[in-house]
Amino acid sequence: MTNNDIIRRVRYIFDYNDPKMISVFKHVDFTVSRAEVSSWLKKDDDPLLVEIGDKELASFLNGLIIERRGKRDGPVPVAEDPLTNNMILRKLRVALDLKSDDILDLFAAIDKKISKHELSSFFRNPDHKSYRPCMDQYLRNFLHALQTKYKKI
Repeated sequence: MTNNDIIRRVRYIFDYNDPKMISVFKHVDFTVSRAEVSSWLKKDDDPLLVEIGDKELASFLNGLIIERRGKRDGPVPVAEDPLTNNMILRKLRVALDLKSDDILDLFAAIDKKISKHELSSFFRNPDHKSYRPCMDQYLRNFLHALQTKYKKI
């Protein structure tokens, strides 16, 4: 999955317009213009599409956490670069205040089986022996499950 695909899907799931997207970035003191947001959200085959970088996507996801959960005391979260699927999954889990059972229920709702151990391996420290990288299909299925839950298709 590309970063552009992820930000497009998150925008669709929460029905955010351009000003709302800009305000999410502002939560982490990251300034973006409406033109930048629009260029990131274009379809993959559009020649005006601009690739969104890991730092920008991480900033958006950090802003989403603040948007959904509220601002915490202390400094603004630093955007990770490079950004992995595991980090994206973790940030979405935190933003939506999801527990492991909630995520398993989301996967079950779209008829995708995943074990509790498999899921926990995605949230482990990369140095841990049981860590597993989150492959694109898991992230894609997770976003699809969020879409079915929040958009009520």
